[in-house]
Amino acid sequence: MGVMLIFTAIGHFRYANGMSMMIPEIIPLKKPLVYLTGVFEIVAGVTMTMPFWTKLHGWILITFFALILPANIYAAIRQVDYEKGTYQGPGPSYLWFRIPLQIFFIAWVYYFCVLHAPRMKFQFLEILLTSSLYGF
Repeated sequence: MGVMLIFTAIGHFRYANGMSMMIPEIIPLKKPLVYLTGVFEIVAGVTMTMPFWTKLHGWILITFFALILPANIYAAIRQVDYEKGTYQGPGPSYLWFRIPLQIFFIAWVYYFCVLHAPRMKFQFLEILLTSSLYGF
């Protein structure tokens, strides 16, 4: 999942104009939002290697995937081709692929990051407290 997030984040910078077209008109600052979500995906992809944050990452990513789904629906209805920055994309038929993919990502993250998170809930806290008790 971390590799996928980093890979998709590249698109946020490479196709920023087209991805801005995926965001509904009512939302301001579209291009900065595209860049911000790209940075978020890179940070999330890299920090997924930190086991003591796994469960938190899981819930944040599930929320993120749920929040970007309306942009994908909007883009499909408007037939946005984000790579070319045009309105000649695949249209609503794209949703037959995208919605199951989003559900798959949500299920994957829930299974591996929330249900089966490493059993390190308090290990980080213990290390912090122990090292402060001994003056490290």
